[in-house]
Amino acid sequence: MVSLTLSVAEEMKQDMDQFPEINWSAIAREAIQQRLIMLHKFREFTKDSTLTEEETIQLGREVSQKARKRHN
Repeated sequence: MVSLTLSVAEEMKQDMDQFPEINWSAIAREAIQQRLIMLHKFREFTKDSTLTEEETIQLGREVSQKARKRHN
């Protein structure tokens, strides 16, 4: 296994220090693993897409705008 060093804000470190029983390395590994799973699924889902980056950004904005309207 390789080592990875993370930087966190001082305030976050102080909060983490309040829970010494927590294995923060394991938490970070799990979070990274979950993000990798999501990224691999996203890549598989979009591999045959013909949309340009600009089109996907615009579509994302439209979806966000409609979601905000629905939840307000």
